[in-house]
Amino acid sequence: MTWPCGHPIGDLLLQQVAALLSTCVREEDTVARLGGDEFVVLLEQLADTAFATDVARKILQALTQTHELEGHSLVVGGSIGISTYPADGENATTLLRNADTAMYRSKDDGRNTFRYYSAELTRSARERLTLEAELRRAIERQELVLHFQPQVDVASRRIIGAEALVRWDHPHSGLISPLRFIHLAEETGLILPLGEWVLHSACEQFQTWQAQGLPPFTLAVNLSPRQFQQRDLVRQVRAILDACAMPPHLLELEITEGAIMGRGENARDILIALKSLGLKLAIDDFGTGYSSLAYLRRFPINVLKIDQSFMHDIPHDTGAMEIAATIVAMARNLHMDVLAEGVESEEQLAFLQMHGCDYAQGYLLSRPLAAEAFAELLRRGDAL
Repeated sequence: MTWPCGHPIGDLLLQQVAALLSTCVREEDTVARLGGDEFVVLLEQLADTAFATDVARKILQALTQTHELEGHSLVVGGSIGISTYPADGENATTLLRNADTAMYRSKDDGRNTFRYYSAELTRSARERLTLEAELRRAIERQELVLHFQPQVDVASRRIIGAEALVRWDHPHSGLISPLRFIHLAEETGLILPLGEWVLHSACEQFQTWQAQGLPPFTLAVNLSPRQFQQRDLVRQVRAILDACAMPPHLLELEITEGAIMGRGENARDILIALKSLGLKLAIDDFGTGYSSLAYLRRFPINVLKIDQSFMHDIPHDTGAMEIAATIVAMARNLHMDVLAEGVESEEQLAFLQMHGCDYAQGYLLSRPLAAEAFAELLRRGDAL
């Protein structure tokens, strides 16, 4: 950097940059100035390198703002090099040296960007950024489509509902599974417009089916943890119900137990507000978190969904069988219905029937179907 009016403004600018960097990291992370215009950021306890990528992007974005100092408008840029412990070094000296090497690579590649010391990690980060950009465009260009997986009554095997599941119809790669993009959408905040689109589109599709004379059923739609944290969530859901003329009692919102457990009264208030709209509420992936029965009995929940990880091990794992049977019994005592996900064999379905589980979904019964195929299934009215 060169300063237009000497060192005093340069020092002020460095102070502002340091404060800016501190806003881009967590409390447990460290920001320090090495000297001159070089800073180091230490990120601790990372589950994977994706977080480092997000922080680097956040820093570069923050640096684009204009700094007003003593009548001067200053804009700074940055080149970032990233090294990871222990892959790129087991001590501070080695890690700093390798991060420095990656930083110069970043400068050579055009500045205002970041590079990992490891070429493989840099390639992975680039792929992730490309996927994020494509996902953002996919939402704008309506490349997303919905598939519907039937939910059936265990005793009769008749369809009583369907879960709406998003797919990405990529113009070059074809249908992309949500396993590839939902986690990224959650991390980047794209899950908010994506989730709103899913709910609105599912309700619109439901009304199209009703206009075609198809029998009514329960439409289940997932809410992500980030959606559940939105301040205007209830208003948004109400607006979609009104816009699509969706019967509230036929809409079921599925929320993971991880999204509500630990949020105490705040979670309870949101659930009560959603329930007041007349819709149903389900806890998805039940049994995988740290549910408190004291909380659970105070939440206005209609359905518990047994996570498919338990069903996968039935009938070969007695522990999984005991957990599933306990969830069914517990739901009975709490006056809730139970739906088992991931049912893939007749033995699993027989187990659910024996223990009085209400509903099931899974590949044994039907894979997720495009809207037209699901409508045809409803028209036939056959037991699955």
